[in-house]
Amino acid sequence: MDLEKFRTDVNGMTEKLSKNLRKNDASKLNYVKEQLIGMYKKNLVKINHSVLELICASNLISRGYDVDVEKDVSDILVCDIYATKGGGNTIIEIETGFTPPEHAMDTIDYFAARIMSKIARYSQHCSKFSLATPAVGLLPISKIFLLPPIARNKDDVQKIKDLCDRYYKNPPIQYDDILNAHLHSIYLINIDKGFAKELDPQGYVDLTTHLLKRSEVEY
Repeated sequence: MDLEKFRTDVNGMTEKLSKNLRKNDASKLNYVKEQLIGMYKKNLVKINHSVLELICASNLISRGYDVDVEKDVSDILVCDIYATKGGGNTIIEIETGFTPPEHAMDTIDYFAARIMSKIARYSQHCSKFSLATPAVGLLPISKIFLLPPIARNKDDVQKIKDLCDRYYKNPPIQYDDILNAHLHSIYLINIDKGFAKELDPQGYVDLTTHLLKRSEVEY
């Protein structure tokens, strides 16, 4: 653990992002930065993930949100970003595409299941749920989440549950959580330039479909 290096990096990114914020909003971003420093001292966050959280937080703060990071939303879930504005709340989960060594031989299936499980689990705790990823990564978004719950095919929902059940058993992902899950947007994060671009799910799927390789499981 190198606290001074972490502090230097998050201070640098915060200063960079604050140039595009109003003075009061810059103080909100400083609050997020101090949260991350405190969590780093407890070995709860890493610098690469923290920088992504700062960029997303800056985007939300510039739009009038109050932001917390690494917030408990249930007994078992901690979200990356929790933002409130008026009577609504937004959760953003950041995905970098990391796959643990034990899933080296089923990387695509594992990653797809993780994305689906996050949409199902986190979206029930907010009015708007979004995923975020560095611009160099691609998220395998199932087209079922482009449809309203009433239009989702039961067999397709069960297919997703079967895939999630291969990786998530304690607790398992519930059928109704998948059926009722909602995805508001996807943020593409440009780390070098320090900004995040929000896309609607359909636009993101259209942009990435031709780049994603199909596995044997149809998502």
